[in-house]
Amino acid sequence: MNTSTESLTVALAEVKAEITRTDSKTGLLLAFVGAVLAGTWTVTRGLPLNVAACVVGGLGMAVLVGAAGLLLRSVRPNLNGRHGFPLWATLTAEEITTSMSGRDLAADVAGLSRLAVAKFTCLRRAVDLTCAGGALLLLAALLTTGGAA
Repeated sequence: MNTSTESLTVALAEVKAEITRTDSKTGLLLAFVGAVLAGTWTVTRGLPLNVAACVVGGLGMAVLVGAAGLLLRSVRPNLNGRHGFPLWATLTAEEITTSMSGRDLAADVAGLSRLAVAKFTCLRRAVDLTCAGGALLLLAALLTTGGAA
């Protein structure tokens, strides 16, 4: 392998690792958001909530549901790709062999990098929404206990 091919191979491995990291973070955050939603629903069902707490808490829950939607979008498989197994699924064995012999690593790095950026963008927005939703739920709790009037 020449230096350019080695560099591209390293870059491809790095992008694949970033995609894996993003999927792992997304899974953890999705579990966290689900736990917060379930816990909030369980705790507040029996509480006498005032109108302000209901409105703010409902908004917080809606924001968290939006965050969960972004997280699910982030881990949704992209089967329309032109690189890797989505492409190979459309080819015959002979076409795969031909494709691999003339493999364009730079195109693979570029394609997977776009996928990684899209995943990170969804993850980042979901984190922002999770923080906003949590802040709204905290405010609703303060409104319920009379700590913020």
